[in-house]
Amino acid sequence: MLGKLLGGGRQRPAADPYALPAPRRRKRGMYTLRALGDTRVLALVEAAEAGDWEGVKAASAPFDLGRDHQVLGELAELDGVQEWIGRAVEEDKEHRATALLISGARHIVWGWEARTSARAVDVTQEQWRVFHERLDIAEEQLLEAAELRPEWLTPWRRLLTSGRGMSLGPAVNETRLDAALRRDPLDLETHIEWVSHLQPRWGGEPGEALAFARKAFAGAPEGHRLGCVIAMAHIEDWVESDSKNCLIKPAIQDELLEAAEHSILHPSYVRQPGWQEDFNIFAMALSLASERLALPRVFRELRGAYTEWPWKYMAKPEQMYARARRNA
Repeated sequence: MLGKLLGGGRQRPAADPYALPAPRRRKRGMYTLRALGDTRVLALVEAAEAGDWEGVKAASAPFDLGRDHQVLGELAELDGVQEWIGRAVEEDKEHRATALLISGARHIVWGWEARTSARAVDVTQEQWRVFHERLDIAEEQLLEAAELRPEWLTPWRRLLTSGRGMSLGPAVNETRLDAALRRDPLDLETHIEWVSHLQPRWGGEPGEALAFARKAFAGAPEGHRLGCVIAMAHIEDWVESDSKNCLIKPAIQDELLEAAEHSILHPSYVRQPGWQEDFNIFAMALSLASERLALPRVFRELRGAYTEWPWKYMAKPEQMYARARRNA
């Protein structure tokens, strides 16, 4: 095992012809990953930034927005998409489902931007009004997209987020979870969203999310990115805890090591666009647990690539990434 963790006997992955080159100038040896580190995704983002619907359709051709959460997420996080995507929904009947999917996903993110990350008691009535107004639009659009394209997975994962934000209750949200997992029982993003849903701050019971993550991980094949759900469950426990050292336990270190070796550090792991986020999830969890076998390897593979998720749970995410990388 140690030999594998140190990289012995394993060839580096073949060069990706679509990989964005890392910037030469780096702060503290790190850089923020852009457009999932992929030139094709960058073309998609640039078309969306320009409000070019025809360009968005052309640039999205290599991807399946109905299943690729990360590529859809690049559009959902892009400020300004809400200004023009509505026209595509109304005017492009042939691609209405795709436009609804993008618009619905954007309205959820846009809604949370209005609500902010403040505690519920600190959110103003006006913020709540705008939050619910935008989530209402998202719900309507995503449900229609799911009806138009019943094989799609991404609408259901996004509906889990809006359902949580609107407090629609366990019956609705569990139905949506089932709908997503019927389409892909091993979908990582759906499992991570449900791990968040099960946290005490959203009405879950302590330990419930980790139990869910462990059950999911037990059914994952070697090299599957679903191992990240174990890392996220521990990160969520850290977020809920009053102790910053709550993960520094041998049992947790061993569990994270096993999950990393079974997933992202396994030779069968496939590096899709945005694979660096999977490694960042493990980097944060392993560093919080003060694990010392897998963590150096994870940072070596990242080569300084930083993703906002999940480090944004910390007050100074980029500084914490740099510190964890330095101490690995």
